[in-house]
Amino acid sequence: MATRSSETAPWCFAAPGLLLLSLFLVLPFLLAFLFSLTDQRLLASDALPTGFVALRNYARLLADRNVWAAFRNNLYFAAVVTPVQSALALGLALLVNRELPGARLFRTIYFMPVATTMAVVTVIWSLFYAPDPGLLNRLVHLLSLGAIGPRDWLRDPRLVMPAVMALSIWQGAGFQMLVFLAGLQAIPRDLYEAAALDGAGGWQRFRTITLPMLRNTTIFVLVTTTIQALQLFTQVQVIAASGASAPVNTFRTVVLLVVQEGFRNGRIGYASALSVVFFLAVLGVSGLQRALLRGRDGP
Repeated sequence: MATRSSETAPWCFAAPGLLLLSLFLVLPFLLAFLFSLTDQRLLASDALPTGFVALRNYARLLADRNVWAAFRNNLYFAAVVTPVQSALALGLALLVNRELPGARLFRTIYFMPVATTMAVVTVIWSLFYAPDPGLLNRLVHLLSLGAIGPRDWLRDPRLVMPAVMALSIWQGAGFQMLVFLAGLQAIPRDLYEAAALDGAGGWQRFRTITLPMLRNTTIFVLVTTTIQALQLFTQVQVIAASGASAPVNTFRTVVLLVVQEGFRNGRIGYASALSVVFFLAVLGVSGLQRALLRGRDGP
């Protein structure tokens, strides 16, 4: 009896979590895959019944220029935001990890954007990016002594994505800062004291102690930030809905394209196929994280 009880106890504890994962992750993915094999529409009609189309939606994805543009925008956004935001977060964590007056206040200030919803942040930054009376244009005009005129940041195809990157980095760096701060505080202080006695300077201590000890933390931050970057939606959705935007293909991402195809155009089957492909891409990034951590800690 004791053996049987010890075998079932872990499953009892895991059951609520497994049930939630099945309801909100496994089941939606299976439904999306089934819908992707059909021409399911948002509004059913007797005149146009749902039919089985096999892999036709996936074949259409390969020939859709909007899909390739969306993936390109996602990769461009992730390639810039992930290293810049992570480096900024590490720098902030190093600053607030010092025993200085007001360090806790600065931790709170740096984390405040994270506690603000992205939709509100995007609306505020849209006003910041206003073409003529906007604060950013006035600041650029002042710093350049009038040499640089006002720019329409959300209409210029060359500037709209960097503008979205800037607000995203500002909003999300505080969370990564807390993760790095936890990693920094877990490093034994004895290592720094021993290195200082051996004559190691600040840069040497950072390179030989801080970075190696933060390896797993850095991997976690980089991978989670990449996943969040690939899921970019709220910023571009608010900008697209505001009407003050550049041509949509210059900033539209995969998630925004899924929403537009599924709910605006009513093509649920096609949007489901795109969702499945996107899910597998994100899953691949998660698998990369696991592989890197296994390389560090062994099999």
